[in-house]
Amino acid sequence: MFTLTLVSAVGLFVDDRLLMGESVWVKPLKFGFAMGVYGLTLAWLLSKLSKGRRFGWWLGTFFAVAGLLDVGAVAYAAAHGTVSHFNSNAEPVAQTVRTVFSIGVGPLLLITLLIAVLVLIQRTGDRAMARALRAGLGLASASMVVALWLSNSSGATPRTVTDANGNTVSMNGGHGIGDPDGNGMFLTNWSTTGGDLRVPHFVGLHAIQVLLLITAILGVLAASHSWLRDERVRARLVGVAGLGYTGVFAVLTWQAKRGIPVTRLDQQTLIAFAGVAAFTLVTAAAVVVTARRRSASPTDAMPAGSQTGSVDPARGSGSCPGGPLAGRP
Repeated sequence: MFTLTLVSAVGLFVDDRLLMGESVWVKPLKFGFAMGVYGLTLAWLLSKLSKGRRFGWWLGTFFAVAGLLDVGAVAYAAAHGTVSHFNSNAEPVAQTVRTVFSIGVGPLLLITLLIAVLVLIQRTGDRAMARALRAGLGLASASMVVALWLSNSSGATPRTVTDANGNTVSMNGGHGIGDPDGNGMFLTNWSTTGGDLRVPHFVGLHAIQVLLLITAILGVLAASHSWLRDERVRARLVGVAGLGYTGVFAVLTWQAKRGIPVTRLDQQTLIAFAGVAAFTLVTAAAVVVTARRRSASPTDAMPAGSQTGSVDPARGSGSCPGGPLAGRP
């Protein structure tokens, strides 16, 4: 995937063909990079499994093959200067791409769901990391459902466009809602003239990296903040971050389906985002305040095992409240 990204980056400069206003190599570059980052994360995650490692290895292998097919189809269409998604032409390139998509897209969603189940039934790392992985994989699965939803979006209007070779392409479906092809943003090509489900798809797909980054930052801060050394506190904060991220994903999906571009959010969407932000900040603040109070309390700050069943220097190594030596000088 990263090799494809590099090749596509070179293609931006040596190939002047344009497809719907942008270089034919922009799409393979974006797909290769996004799938490479996600695949790298899954590979790392599967190495952390304590149960079902062999099953996880096979899932990872099938995911790699399915991802190669999907992104390979995008690159194949780009090399031929034609549209990959929503192309309903009867010519060989379009037919090949459609066939590959029909084989490869479904397994990506199914395998992600199965890996999520594997993670749910076992402990992978400390509580904070486990929570980040579970929430991240859940959001990744939801983002793939959104990707499948694209083909049935309200922007699925039959129309024609011109490919990089000057040929007419019959299109059935689209990324934009309200404006099927949209008037895309720089690089992302997200629609600025209608809703675009690629936005929540991107946000959900990369939730796992964001949540793992938050987990890592909390781990680093724990070295200088005693109240963060309790993994339960870090897990709660990661959980709050996961809920907030889920709220953002849900609002973006709702906004896109209503045909509102991400560059011009309406009042309803802004109110929804404000609600998500308020909930996240208030909940996180409550967790922090509670944790700091407990850390400042001598009883709660006492190391585990120091209250019961511990060694009492005044009584000797065998002292234990209520035990056979209790009450003896």
